[in-house]
Amino acid sequence: MAMHGGRILVEQLERLGVRRVFSVPGESFLAVLDGLHDSAIANIVCRHEGGAAMMAEATAKLTGQPGVAFVTRGPGAANASAGLHVAMQDSTPMVLFVGQIARGDTGREAFQEVDYRAAFGGLVKWAAQVDDAARLPEFVARAFATATAGRPGPVLLALPEDMLSAVPGPVTLRPPLVEMGPDWSGVAEDALAWLAEADRPLVIVGGPHWSPQAAQALGRFASAQGVPVALGFRRQDYLDNRHPCYAGDLNVGMNPALAARVKAADRLMVIGSRLGDIETRGYTLVDPAGRAQRLLHVHAGPEELGRVHTPDLAVNVDAVRFVTALARLPGCGRDWAAWTGAARAEYEAWAQPVESPGAVKLENVVRWLSEHLPETAIVTNGAGNYAAWGHRYFAWKRFGTQLAPTSGSMGYGFPAAVAAALEHPDRQVVCLAGDGCFQMTLTEMSTAVQHGAAPVVIVANNGRYGTIRMHQEKTYPGRVSGTDLVNPDFAALARAYGGHGERVDRDADFADAFERAVSSGLPAVIDLALDPEALSTGQSLSAARAEALARG
Repeated sequence: MAMHGGRILVEQLERLGVRRVFSVPGESFLAVLDGLHDSAIANIVCRHEGGAAMMAEATAKLTGQPGVAFVTRGPGAANASAGLHVAMQDSTPMVLFVGQIARGDTGREAFQEVDYRAAFGGLVKWAAQVDDAARLPEFVARAFATATAGRPGPVLLALPEDMLSAVPGPVTLRPPLVEMGPDWSGVAEDALAWLAEADRPLVIVGGPHWSPQAAQALGRFASAQGVPVALGFRRQDYLDNRHPCYAGDLNVGMNPALAARVKAADRLMVIGSRLGDIETRGYTLVDPAGRAQRLLHVHAGPEELGRVHTPDLAVNVDAVRFVTALARLPGCGRDWAAWTGAARAEYEAWAQPVESPGAVKLENVVRWLSEHLPETAIVTNGAGNYAAWGHRYFAWKRFGTQLAPTSGSMGYGFPAAVAAALEHPDRQVVCLAGDGCFQMTLTEMSTAVQHGAAPVVIVANNGRYGTIRMHQEKTYPGRVSGTDLVNPDFAALARAYGGHGERVDRDADFADAFERAVSSGLPAVIDLALDPEALSTGQSLSAARAEALARG
């Protein structure tokens, strides 16, 4: 039977193994919705295009396959751009399909017309428009290949509505791309020989391309060589944090002792990470202009090697293959026990809770979660001052259990939690969110209820945009402007959506509230009444203000 473009597109997605897409419906891609009607692909109907794009991005992180979202033209695409930015900075494979005006109206500034190649070209790896329905399989297959090649990232395909409804002649669907990887054993041997010349080595692992097997291989490599390993920003599940060689993560509020150790290292083996702004504390720990450390840089994207840092040795391969090859090698014969042991001790000291003000202490909540959640539980977060408690006090045990944006996008945690609960309905999913962060995407509570996702959201409610307020108090003490929030009753709001709601005013009440939330089998919100003065450092805002005033 002849198929219109919408059905051709959906059947090509099926051929590529897509099981779930996220969408906010629009009249510009009605033919795709028609194609999905009889498809085995699940269509998760979202409430905002930003939430849909973030769910697709989170799904890609969990599966390693491109996440897929459909949004309508103009405002829909603009709303979805937040998720594209996350995918680009996090190196996540994703394909965003955007409805487009009829081809004959191009250039007239028709209703919701956007030139997507011009508007989104710098935000994605590739932006294109499909003008011939017969070429849909070609464009879709190329989009998936581009999204996953080298350094992964997002791709945008614009779909004119009249192209989607057109019925072309016979078309040939494209099979998935099959890659054959070479044996990297020889390169790994050379890299280890290079590392063996160090007196103060440090291995830094991050970026895309990871797996449970890679996490185990990294652990074997670290144990065999006795070398300390630091993980990139929001890649804390790449190695079991209980491993004796784990030295901590290079995040926004990183352990000062680890920062000093990065600077003191004489050789850095950087695997997968771009070694960017966050990991280098604004390029001060590893200075591209005058680096003190020798550098071996491993990355899947050839364009990333030498882009910022000029390495002494560059290896163009994905992190999984390289670490797998390293894990097969015997010990190099160097004894770094004292150096590695000190790094581990510094991490363990840093992970000890520092008391914050108030009857509900976020450090205690996070430590309770770390000690009581199943090792397979997935923990998500967006951005805000609250996230620093998670980075510092939660110990990740397995890969595939952390979903957080390296782009620092607020609002990400909850859509990511919904996507995780749909992808892994048998696993506990917990979202850590600030009151400001949660309100950016909490409308997806309706999506969670509709599709049976049941994450537990823990809202750090301090009545303000905490990170901005912290910087404000340090930079302009006593001059509060634009950071206070008037919040709803989050527990009541969850119940209004058909979920479960709790409020916690004392530490002692949290465990029981959490158990009730999980037992409800519904998407749940636990509203933590935090002291507005609390800061992630354990300091208070008033103390930060006083310190700033004392400095003049």
